[in-house]
Amino acid sequence: MSLRRVRLSAAMSLDGFIATEDGGYDWIPMDPDIDFGALFAGYDTILMGRKSYEDAQRAGHLAMYGAMRILVCSRTLRPEEHPAVTVIRDPAPTVHALRAAPGKDLWLFGGGELLRSCLDRDLVDELELAIVPVLLGAGRPLLPGGALHTRLRLLGHRLYPRTGTLLCRYAVERASHGAAG
Repeated sequence: MSLRRVRLSAAMSLDGFIATEDGGYDWIPMDPDIDFGALFAGYDTILMGRKSYEDAQRAGHLAMYGAMRILVCSRTLRPEEHPAVTVIRDPAPTVHALRAAPGKDLWLFGGGELLRSCLDRDLVDELELAIVPVLLGAGRPLLPGGALHTRLRLLGHRLYPRTGTLLCRYAVERASHGAAG
């Protein structure tokens, strides 16, 4: 039995932002050539940070994830106030347990602070970035914080000509994680 993977799948502006400063993502085109059904079919669990959860909840988008289990990493949310999701404080023990259990991959949905925390703790296996040809100039970065050195290996890419979106898939190279350049 192979271990379940933790895969970030996110849209990002050309200048590295995954949302506007207020959490908006209306700049992301809904490209008709992207097979969202196939994307969703690869996961049974979503791992998201508090801000991403609150943004999705406010926009009414939580229902679109269907039967997927939603885990929200937060030190401030009270689990009893969010019964539709599982609130966890520390992603590491949960991710390790889920990796060893049968099931589909885990979708690291966002945001950047959670990605940073998971990369720092060697919890991420793949990054799948839909690079949208837009410059936001400011917003929530894909990867906030200071220096980080994580090598990635290209697994594949696809251009969506209608919107100019470039989808790139990378494996996180564990042997080099944390190494200096």
